[in-house]
Amino acid sequence: MTRFLIVLSALLLAVPAVAHKQKITISTVSHNPRTEMLEVVHRVPLHDAEHALKAQGIRAPDVVTDIESRRAFANYVGENFSISAKGEVIALTLLGTEIEGGNLIVLQEAPSPGPGTELLVRSQILSDIWSRQENRVNLGAGTDVNTLIFRSGDPAKSAVLP
Repeated sequence: MTRFLIVLSALLLAVPAVAHKQKITISTVSHNPRTEMLEVVHRVPLHDAEHALKAQGIRAPDVVTDIESRRAFANYVGENFSISAKGEVIALTLLGTEIEGGNLIVLQEAPSPGPGTELLVRSQILSDIWSRQENRVNLGAGTDVNTLIFRSGDPAKSAVLP
């Protein structure tokens, strides 16, 4: 029984370390037919967001309790994520941020070009911090989703907005 508890304790302690090494952000881009808006939701691990702010020279970022840290990271996301349609950059408006579990959520929106539009997406969030960073961008909602995967240095990629 003691051996079982030791093994279980070791596994439980290893889980956060393994989870942190994944270096994955997930962004969702969807058309809201009710509002005719393009809604963008970015999910970034809290620790990674704070690490990025430290790399930018912010001494003691705390995205959980400090609104200025959240705002600084939301601005960072805005500089490292963009969407274009029909050759024009779509100006995303920051709606706000929130904490959900171990993630910082950054919410943006813009007038939607509409379903069926080909979008050109650039996602380099945290790629300047970690060369092994992976950013997944899901276009659409429910079961009708196109997924783009970005790694450090990748150019913009295109997909149709369902």
